Amino acid sequence: MSDRVVRIMEFLAHNNKVEVNMLADILDVSQVTLRKDLDKLEKSGIVRRYHGYASFEGVDDTSKRIAFNYTIKRKIAKFAAQLVEDGETVMIESGSCCTLLAEELALTQKNVTIMTNSLFVTNFIRNFRNIKIFMLGGYFQPESQVLVGPIVTKYAKNFYIDKLFIGADGFIPNQGFTGRDYLRVETVMELVSCVNKVFVITEAEKFKRRGAYSLIHFNKLTGVITDDNIPKEAESSLLKNNVKVLKVSSVEEQLKWRHFPGMPPVIYRERGD
Repeated sequence: MSDRVVRIMEFLAHNNKVEVNMLADILDVSQVTLRKDLDKLEKSGIVRRYHGYASFEGVDDTSKRIAFNYTIKRKIAKFAAQLVEDGETVMIESGSCCTLLAEELALTQKNVTIMTNSLFVTNFIRNFRNIKIFMLGGYFQPESQVLVGPIVTKYAKNFYIDKLFIGADGFIPNQGFTGRDYLRVETVMELVSCVNKVFVITEAEKFKRRGAYSLIHFNKLTGVITDDNIPKEAESSLLKNNVKVLKVSSVEEQLKWRHFPGMPPVIYRERGD
């Protein structure tokens, strides 16, 4: 995506809804150019268009999460894609970083087979013709668009999977990554038993949160791909347990406020020098 489209996503991530002419003024582009960008985002399911407005209202949670820290997540996805060789079969679980990894593989790799239990991931890359997608069956969770349960792993065991990429909801030092949903966590733990190499891909912000359930044991984890804002305690815990920590640089941003006559103040992020 272009830098301008990224700024649109980040702006909406912090304001949820914005008037199109106001956004065009902030970005210093014509309304025609802005509408073309918004059309692309709407086709991807990331934003909704209303008369004179662009909004996250009515957009599912995964689409909203992609917009938060998008630049960092894209860097993480690009790094993770470099770990995948042409001709490999990879399992990609759910989450915004996982979704962007699937897109990056579809854009850059040839002869890669993607297996996923995420309907959102499948829809996100459905128009790419140079990649094979296998959708695993299971119990459907509509809020996350993920399929979970024993049927998922039953199908997965029929394939040789080179690498598994998973997201995480949180982290506890000296204990490991955590998840919020029990069924999703249980499914991930079963999938881990089907593969030799497992990577967690997540932005460093997740290391400051905690989930209710243990997601994966250190001895099952090959590496973690995150950004350089990872807390030192978390990084030390991973390294102590022989887990590789692969970091991308974070983008320095500055918080900006802007006020328009007759409108409430809006907030957006601007990259620092």
